[in-house]
Amino acid sequence: MALEITDATFEETVLKSDKPVLVDFWAAWCGPCRMVGPIIDEISNDYEGKAVVGKVDVDANQEFAAKYGVRNIPTVLVFNKGELVGRQVGVAPKNVYAEAIDSLL
Repeated sequence: MALEITDATFEETVLKSDKPVLVDFWAAWCGPCRMVGPIIDEISNDYEGKAVVGKVDVDANQEFAAKYGVRNIPTVLVFNKGELVGRQVGVAPKNVYAEAIDSLL
């Protein structure tokens, strides 16, 4: 399962991580988000110990969604050493997310 990330844990979990981080910005009412969710969970299992994979519920946690200009969901952001290095808006196949992490490992 992907890690649940909140505004309170975002800086520590994402920006201070020494591993690549993939963050899915989603909401419970969003149909396409429900399609991406299982893919993100699979990625989380595939990269356990190698990368941090998490989800931010934008309804409950708006600070970092706003900071990084997340206007449409699902939006998946990729961070490396605290820097935003990738963005995927909308539903994408699993390999798109995997390749984003692989390029940083």
